[in-house]
Amino acid sequence: MTNKNGIIGLTIVLALISVYYLSFTFVSRNIKAKAAAYATGANGEVDVAKKQHYIDSLWREEVYLGQTLQQVMERELNLGLDLQGGMHVVLEVSPADILKGMAGGNARSVAFQNALKKAGEDKSASNRTFITRFVSAYKEAAPNTSLASVFATSANRGKISSNSSDADVVKMLNTEIDGSIDRAFQITQARIDKFGVTNPNIQRLPGQNRVLVELPGVDNPERVRRLLSGAAKLEFSEVYLTNELAAGLDGLGKYLARQAEIQKNTSKPAAAAAPADTTKKDGASGLAAQLEQKSDSVKTDSSALAAQSAALTSLFVPMPQGLGVYLKDTARAGEILRRPEVRSMFPADLVFMWDRKGMEAGTNQLILPLYFIKKTNGEAAMEGDVIVDATSDYDDRGRPEVTMRMNGEGARKWRSLTARSVGRPIAIIIDNLVYTAPTVQGEIPNGNSSITGSFTIEETKDMSNVLKAGKLPAPTHIVEEAVVGSSLGAEAIQDGLISSAVGLLIVLVFMFAYYSKAGWVADMALLINLFFLLGVMASLGAVLTLSGIAGIVLSIGMAVDANVLIYEGIKAELADGKPFVQAVRDGFKHSLTAIIDSNVTTLLTGIILYTFGTGLVLGFATTLVLGLLTSLFTAIFITRLFIENQISKGKTFKFYSGLTKNWFQDNHFDFVSQRRRFYIISSIIIAIGVGSFIFKGFGLGIDFKGGRSYVVRFDKSVDADEVRTILDEALQSSTEVKTFGGLDQIKVTTPYLIDDPSPDADQKAETKIMESISKVKDNKGKIVSSSKVGPTMAKDTLWSAVYAVILALIANFIYIFIRFKRVAFSYGAVFSLAHDVVIILAIFSLFNGWLPWSLDIDQAFIGAILTMIGYSMNDTVVIYDRIRDYLKDDKARGQSLPTIINNALNSTLSRTAVTGISVILVLIVLMIFGGAVIRGFTFCMLLGVIVGTYSSLFVAAPIVVDLLQRDQRKESALAVAEPTPAAAKKIKA
Repeated sequence: MTNKNGIIGLTIVLALISVYYLSFTFVSRNIKAKAAAYATGANGEVDVAKKQHYIDSLWREEVYLGQTLQQVMERELNLGLDLQGGMHVVLEVSPADILKGMAGGNARSVAFQNALKKAGEDKSASNRTFITRFVSAYKEAAPNTSLASVFATSANRGKISSNSSDADVVKMLNTEIDGSIDRAFQITQARIDKFGVTNPNIQRLPGQNRVLVELPGVDNPERVRRLLSGAAKLEFSEVYLTNELAAGLDGLGKYLARQAEIQKNTSKPAAAAAPADTTKKDGASGLAAQLEQKSDSVKTDSSALAAQSAALTSLFVPMPQGLGVYLKDTARAGEILRRPEVRSMFPADLVFMWDRKGMEAGTNQLILPLYFIKKTNGEAAMEGDVIVDATSDYDDRGRPEVTMRMNGEGARKWRSLTARSVGRPIAIIIDNLVYTAPTVQGEIPNGNSSITGSFTIEETKDMSNVLKAGKLPAPTHIVEEAVVGSSLGAEAIQDGLISSAVGLLIVLVFMFAYYSKAGWVADMALLINLFFLLGVMASLGAVLTLSGIAGIVLSIGMAVDANVLIYEGIKAELADGKPFVQAVRDGFKHSLTAIIDSNVTTLLTGIILYTFGTGLVLGFATTLVLGLLTSLFTAIFITRLFIENQISKGKTFKFYSGLTKNWFQDNHFDFVSQRRRFYIISSIIIAIGVGSFIFKGFGLGIDFKGGRSYVVRFDKSVDADEVRTILDEALQSSTEVKTFGGLDQIKVTTPYLIDDPSPDADQKAETKIMESISKVKDNKGKIVSSSKVGPTMAKDTLWSAVYAVILALIANFIYIFIRFKRVAFSYGAVFSLAHDVVIILAIFSLFNGWLPWSLDIDQAFIGAILTMIGYSMNDTVVIYDRIRDYLKDDKARGQSLPTIINNALNSTLSRTAVTGISVILVLIVLMIFGGAVIRGFTFCMLLGVIVGTYSSLFVAAPIVVDLLQRDQRKESALAVAEPTPAAAKKIKA
């Protein structure tokens, strides 16, 4: 092997990288285990708050290789929501609402309303933006009306005018919608940061007006819904300066000094001395009484003042705008500032507010500024609805600044506010977090202002977006939601670990049993592949989900294919009488083309899955794609390193065991002559399936039809029909109830309140479900997970799925044509794939409701279909590769086309069987141990492997025979029809 040292070096580098990144996972898991042990009470229950306190105490501390716990957790291999519980939400910013706000009174016109409705319903070309669809619809409704006449309002002054072209208006609309989505993203991010979730995932979905939020460990979904759906509140408030609060701060220092003395004397935690903990007989708080008793003992000399100052600065850090608190102390500081006796030390109109982000202060220290905000009767001086526009710009000295413009009412209020605040800061607040507090340089009479400071251009862009948040009506709606209970997540981890271990063990045993010592070499390569795969996932920050575990197990099963191709090639070379060393060299060389071609087709499908998929499909695609890449490296290079190491020691070994020595030897199955019989069998199955499509239809999952879904677990076995009757009566709608993962568990799917956009609709629906299942006699039930998909999300998901399948077929058609140079191969492959898809659909339609697991057509099903396409193409390409070799072989001259293809099919039969058996065994393990969540998904892939293997042998290859024979007949007819050399030239041209 050339570049052997380079391969060894690369392997060592990959191993070191994998060890380094996976080590963070082990360290993080160890600390979390210690936190759980620290928070576990005598009754065995874990105090969540106490556990979080343990983690927070180490959050900014160095715990491993100079990294803080925060940095360690950011680098660990994170678990998905389905493995640890939590909440997944997709928020949508409505572009229709934004356009209404920008059009002002013009939005009430019939043409405008009809165009909005048509743009929202037009999903036939979802690759076109909402603005494009709206403009097209509006031009149809009002062909002689310019867009400027609709949108050139006072709110858009300075951006467009009544003379602006339609192109300029469209550009402005797109800019504003993008800005609104950015604002929604920033506001959501700030709210989640305030919520205090460890490792949240917040991202704007590319090309969409949606924001994805994943919150691991959340156990209060209703709070999250209200937090994410509430309107952002932008305010402008005056700020108290520290010198104006000298008496209050002095009182706070005395209070903290007394508290410290009490804690020292009583040896009790500070929280235990809180007013609510103890009460005197006369009703006075225990702490207040203790403070009264201690008041005389607190001296007013310099030592006492020093003690008060020390007590104050031990918790609070003096800052220019007020005080600051180290991040790890914010919970304690907030609790103290909320105490009535502390509040009484400060003005009644003072409100304590935190800055939205911390400030670095020394090594691994973060200080969160605390502002003293002035609010009269709880109201800010101004609110953000007066903002007309805000932009990021540069001042006359080239420094980034923010300029903002207000309406007439806002200008009057702003003039009054700035006039009395010259030399003082004004806080800009959103959702009760201070974004910035610039100092007023002078009275601003016209509502046009600029905010300068030591900002970066990115910060000024963010600030301008925040200021515009109160300008346009761009509410966010939850269009997709999933809640997984922590108990269900723990079960998923157990299911995933068991299925992974058993699946891997079966593959390892099978390879050793089939190939003997060579199988042991393949097993070593598979284990190294698994190690590299996990290391790469950790280094890329990938999230491991239950479907991701399924992807890992399946990628291991499919990784066997490369080793099988190599080993079968070496066996063929040995059968030709070549020496062992030469046979190994030629076996690797000749199998390389088939390995690359077969894996590229699967990789194409995996990339399509990754691009179009979300949730379960995305997790599966991530591990499948990475697994394919790592398996190629280990099969081609690591396996060869092991074998050549044995050769260098003068050792040889056989590529079969005593049991499998004569398997698939001298096969002479006549696949081609029976092709019409198999065409008829496939046609009958497809015809039955089409009949089922028409008369029975499919069970669509909520991904595609919208609705709410709940997994309900009962104390004992439950009758699904009984629950369905109760729910139909309670919800006044048709409810789908299916056994899910066991006789004591059901899955309820309902359209109840799915069109209700109010934040409390989810809680109402859940309450109604709980009230209904409580009517099941002597059998208590509880909701362990739930999900929701809105109608717009369902439509988009359906179209994305259709595009994904079509794109997969087109991509594979093109690749096959490029690689095999004959369109007959492309037609055969794609027709075979279409045949597989229709048969799988037929089975899902026919048996829906008859099997004890879900046969719904949803995103998971589409992911399984695409995976099946990848696997079927993998199998087909290997066969095509051998057919191409046989067609070029001199030994095949004089043989008929059916004979040549029959020989090619028989020569690949051992590879087809070994790979198919390996993958089928793995999928059966996933079916048994993988858990109810992915059982339907796994069943679809299992069917796909079986049907795909069948179609590769009995559909794809025979179609190539028919098409190539047709081409031969055409060529023969043309040859007979050539009367003269001139005519021949014309035909050739």
